[in-house]
Order: sequence, then structure tokens, then C-alpha cells
Amino acid sequence: MTEYGRGQGSEPWHPQDPLYGDGGWEGQQAHVGRQSGYGGQPQQHYPQPHQPQYGAWSHEQQSGYDGQQYPYHEGQSQPAYDQQFVGQSQQHFHQGAWDGTGTHGPVPYAADPGDPHNQQPVAYGEQPDLYGTEDAYPPPVPPGRRRPEPEPQPEPGADEEEHAFFPGGGADGDAGEEEHELQSRRERRGKGRKPVKSRKGRTGCACMVVVLVFGGGLGGVGYFGYKFYQNRFGAAPDYAGSGNGQHVTVTINKGDGGWAIGQKLKDAGVVESAAAFVSALQANPKGKALQDGVYTMEKEMSAASAVELMLSPKSRSNLIIAEGRRNVEIYGLIDKRLEVPAGTTARVAKKEYKHLGLPSWALNHPNLKDPLEGFLYPSSYGVTKGQKPEAVLKNMVAQATAKYQELGLEKKAQTLGLDGPWQLLTVASLVQAEGTSHDDFRKMAEVVYNRLEPGNPQTAGRLEFDSTYNYVKNQSKLDLSITELRRYDNPYNTYFSKGLPPGPIDNPGEDALRGALNPTDDGWYYFISMDGKTSKFTRTLEEHNKLVEEWNASRKKN
Repeated sequence: MTEYGRGQGSEPWHPQDPLYGDGGWEGQQAHVGRQSGYGGQPQQHYPQPHQPQYGAWSHEQQSGYDGQQYPYHEGQSQPAYDQQFVGQSQQHFHQGAWDGTGTHGPVPYAADPGDPHNQQPVAYGEQPDLYGTEDAYPPPVPPGRRRPEPEPQPEPGADEEEHAFFPGGGADGDAGEEEHELQSRRERRGKGRKPVKSRKGRTGCACMVVVLVFGGGLGGVGYFGYKFYQNRFGAAPDYAGSGNGQHVTVTINKGDGGWAIGQKLKDAGVVESAAAFVSALQANPKGKALQDGVYTMEKEMSAASAVELMLSPKSRSNLIIAEGRRNVEIYGLIDKRLEVPAGTTARVAKKEYKHLGLPSWALNHPNLKDPLEGFLYPSSYGVTKGQKPEAVLKNMVAQATAKYQELGLEKKAQTLGLDGPWQLLTVASLVQAEGTSHDDFRKMAEVVYNRLEPGNPQTAGRLEFDSTYNYVKNQSKLDLSITELRRYDNPYNTYFSKGLPPGPIDNPGEDALRGALNPTDDGWYYFISMDGKTSKFTRTLEEHNKLVEEWNASRKKN
């Protein structure tokens, strides 16, 4: 073993040494400033001739551990462990004795008889001993017990770092492999790392962006929150007063709700917002009575004023179709409302009836007086000047078709012994024409169904309704001669022809339709109206004739 593996002195390092294997170099070192030899013994001086070449080693004097030689020439670097040792002390010191003064002297060493390898260290120039000063470094650790130095952690904010054992470095020839390796690690660790100032600048910009985005988001949320609050809870925009005198016409369709009506009024310039109209409509006790139709309004009205005007009859310009009206009457009403020549709508109906929206089951029936009869459904319609007759008729037909589908005419006709919905609609028109009250309609429907039976014992399949004759004659007479009725040859005259007429004779309302769908089953065959308001029903002709006599007697008194 060479001098690098043991302490100062001439004794070899061997297992019998009392400090072999313990913490001698780490735990048994003398205190700073105390000059002692190995194990606390006084240092011995071995004279050695001075080497003429300072800092250089000969081939024979260089040896490694375990007898391995590491030859190198002058100017080459020493082995890594020697360089580390040199770096730790930052001084070139010589392996050997101390001079008792705390400095290395140029005293030549004599051969050490206890050195089995007879290796002589090279004497260095006279240098101060730093082990006794404040800047002293701990003595070197034997190679076998050396541990790799832990990588130092960079101080926060430091751009460059220095290893504690390599404060200044030295010449290129003095830099060791380990120092190069540590330096390489520092360079790899610091590669791509930007100065602290740049990171702070980048962080500041990022913070500013976050603040701007967050602030903008809060602003947007606040704005939309305000709009939501205004729409939900704030007062809706509204005009003041009862209008500016400029009139407009607004058509409200059946089924339109408050919001739809308010939107139409807003679009026409009547109210400022639909929300204001809805609020005023809900606040008015009569608001639920608002009906569809055509209304004449003024622009820039307050919502409350608009509601009041629409609830007033003077604002409505609707065309009201009553139950049981015949088409010929309705055509005349449409002409007047549209301000067109009389007969215009009737000619359009006759020419265009197949293109007005009739269902398939209402087409191609023979001997009809008017193919649209029964399809101008009784209701309120917005009809104003400027509209086309076709548009008005289409609206009425559409409403009738929807109602008939809703009531199920097509599905229930066969259960009542009828050929289809067309016959059921015809029955309803008869019920509507002959009934004098809503309570009569179910009984009247039973009379129709009973008389339609070909083998019935009372009428032999004839209906004998005065209303069918009046329809053909386009009249509404009550005093009709039986002789006249039986002689008039016409498919609609049920006194002359058996069964139902070719088609409806008026436009029945919902009550008459429901009566035809759900007749009574009490055996009624006859009926008579004694006062023109109510009807009396009987099962036999004898009972019926008695009522006829009473009615004739009452007429003579008057």
C-alpha cells in the first residue's frame, strides 16, 4: 500500500493497527491546530534528498494501489484521486512527515524501512501548512473509505453554482476528471435554464394574462347576469299613454297565447315589449276573456292600454261565424268584410274548392249543392280588407278539418251504422238545423238514426225534415204544406227521397257534432217545437199528432 492509503508517518497501514477499520480518519482526527502524527504520536522526520524537478514525478516513483503502476510523463495530470486530494487542499503538499512548525519543509526523506514497496514521495517546495488555520480542510480519507461527494443543490435564485471543494479551479493541467464530470453535470442541469429575471418576467406576463381573462370573464358574467335579472325580474320596457293616433290592424289566431299576442303587437309597433303586454294581461281581471280575431290598435300604446282596448268590442273587427249558418250566408259576410263585389267568394269556392284543403273523404260526392258546405267551421276569424277570398276560405276549412279529426268522425262513423265521416257530418248538420237547444241534440240524433232504418214501423226510411227542403229553397220557413213537401223532387228533400241528403245542409257546431256522435237510446221517432226554443220528443205517430194539434190550437189563439 502506498502513502496515499495511510496517514502521516512511517508505519504501514495494517489490520493490527488499533485504529484499523474505525473512524480513524473521520472520527480520530486531532483538533484543528494540534500537530500530531498517526494515532496521536509525535511526527517523525525522514530526511530525503530534494528533487530538482518541482512538482514532477519520475516513472519509478509513481505507483498505484495494489502495486499497479500508472506511468505518465512530465506535464501529464496525476491520477484522479491525487487530483482530488490536490483540489481539496488547494495546495501542492508532499506525502510524508510534518516539520513540527506546521509547515512542510524541504527536509529530504530517508528510506522507510517499514514500507514494503520502498516508495519514496517527492519533496515539494516549501509551502505553508493550512491545517492549523481557520481555512484548514480535513485530512484526506483513505481511498477504500471514500464516498462520492453529494451533488450540491443550487441555491434559490442563483444562476451559477460553485462546488465547495472547487472554489477557483486552476490551470488546465490541474483540472481533474471528477471536476470535469461535476462541471458537466452542472452544465446539463442548467442547460436550457433561463435567468431568474426572465422567469420572473414570464411569470408576471402570465399573471397579467390570467388577471385580464379572469376580469373579462367576471365582466361578461356580470353583464349577462344583469340582463338575465332585467329580463326575469326587472321592469319590462313599456310605452306610456294610449297611443300616437296611428292605427294598425293586428290578427290574433285561435290558440295564440299571451306571449305570442304580445310579440305580434310588438312587431306591429303597438307595444314596446311582449313581456310588458304579458304582465298587463295577467294583471287584468278580464285578461282570460281575450279572444282571437282582428283588432284595430294604435301604435306606441302602453301595455295596459292595449289590453283594455283588445277587451273592448269596439277594437274587434272579427268575422263571427255562428253555428248552423249555411255557406251562402257566410260567402256574403266575407264579401262585405273584404269589400269585394257580392258573389266573389261564392264563385271562388265553386271553382277552387278542391284546392282549399278538404280531406279526401269530403271529395267527389254526387248531387252536392255546395262541396264546401259543412267545412266553414263556426268560429271567429280575422278577416280584413286586402285579404284574398281563397285565404279566408282555407283558414276556415283548416279549422273545420282539425276539429273533425279531434272529435274522431272518421273512426266513429262505422260504429253508428254510417258509411263514413261524410254521412256523420251530414247527420250533425241535421241535428244542428232541427234542434232548438243544446239539450236537444242527442235526442235529435237518435231520431235521425231510428228513421234511417229502412224497416222502421214509423217512417219507412224517410227522415221528413223540413230543414232539408228549406236548404234547397234557401229559406227558413216553419209553415210548410205537407202536400208541397211531398211533391218536390230533389235529392235534398227528405220528404221526397229516402235516407240522408247528399251532404251537409249547414255548418254544425261542436255541441251538435257531439250529439251526433253520442245519441240517446230511448226509442224517439218524432219531435216538435212548441215555443220555437225547446222540442218535445215522442215514440209513436199518435203521440206526435196530439202535440201537433196542441200547437195548431195555440197558434189560432194568437
